[in-house]
Amino acid sequence: MASDRASERPFDLVLLGATGFTGGLTAEYLAEHAPAGLRWAIAGRNADKLARVRDRLARIDASLAELPLLTADSADPASLAELAGSARVVVTTVGPYLTHGEPLVAACAEAGTDYLDLTGEPEFVDRMFTAHHETAQRTGARIVHACGFDSIPHDLGAYFTVQQLAPVDGPLTLRGVVRGGGTVSGGTFHSAMTQFSRARQMRAASSERRALEKQLGQRPEGRSSRAVAAKPGKDPVTGYWLLPLPTVDPFIIARSGDALAAYGPKFRYSHFAGTKTLRYAAGGAAGVTALTLAAQVGPVRNALLGRIKQGEGPDEARRAKSWFTVDFVGETGGRTIHTRVSGGDPGYGETAKMLAESAMCLALDDNPPTSGSVTTAAAMGDHLLARLQSAGMRFEVLD
Repeated sequence: MASDRASERPFDLVLLGATGFTGGLTAEYLAEHAPAGLRWAIAGRNADKLARVRDRLARIDASLAELPLLTADSADPASLAELAGSARVVVTTVGPYLTHGEPLVAACAEAGTDYLDLTGEPEFVDRMFTAHHETAQRTGARIVHACGFDSIPHDLGAYFTVQQLAPVDGPLTLRGVVRGGGTVSGGTFHSAMTQFSRARQMRAASSERRALEKQLGQRPEGRSSRAVAAKPGKDPVTGYWLLPLPTVDPFIIARSGDALAAYGPKFRYSHFAGTKTLRYAAGGAAGVTALTLAAQVGPVRNALLGRIKQGEGPDEARRAKSWFTVDFVGETGGRTIHTRVSGGDPGYGETAKMLAESAMCLALDDNPPTSGSVTTAAAMGDHLLARLQSAGMRFEVLD
């Protein structure tokens, strides 16, 4: 539930960034699926563009012709403070978050307003914890990062797998194997290139976070939960060739393991991309290496970023052909289980669905009492899992 401070505000939910591509898809999902009586609004810098988005939404639901429009800019802290003070939950699709995100996190933490985003940037997540976790705990705000393809299928997929193994009373090792067919969003590409170019700053932010977690007693007594690197090779359970995947997802999953005792006394998670052949695995490794090297050279990085623009995406027909799967293999106490999360277009359609359902889950459902910087599994767990299953994402146990 929202903090007492936020309970009487005019809006249950405000979406910032609705004029962008993914933000527009999220607004359309809300127009189609929000329950009657949900008090919501869209926000952005440009009132004319917001009005055009509202016109599009009104074609889905005529009652949305009067949907409130709020003007706010990530470069204007006063407008963000006003936005945060008007809502119980604020959702933002405005990235890269390392560049544009902190002022809104700060405003929501101070106002006791729940915050959700789509970031896949580990440095941003760590810096927001260091700067704003204590304030959010004090005000009752829940700061929930990575509420799209990064990292909900992975975080809730791990959560679902742990449930199938319960009770876990010994060491548990879990690996996730991602496969997909689709287009990477412009925002995701820009965020990834930014992170590839900031390895030193990422390490520093992670160290600062760990120091503060230790100071605050965030680490659980008598338990440990970690993301661990693993070697590439062929998986004996899934049959896929595995390539270690350097994303935010394993860090999010390890933090859920810290927060939730159900993950057992010693939880270890490894994260991979999976391919059917060794040739594709080798090609993928070469591609990641090439992008990492390119990100270190400013002119090359800028040229690549200029070719893939933010705020744009593929048409509906192309999105309809996209898909993803995430396989999990969990091993504990002599038992092995193989589960899978699957869905449609990961970069856009399913991301909009996951973000919108997360926002409605925080606004409407009776979730566990949490505050501060929390993961989707810790903040929403069973309720968000049920919502996504009802919305068409599959969580299943395989033979």
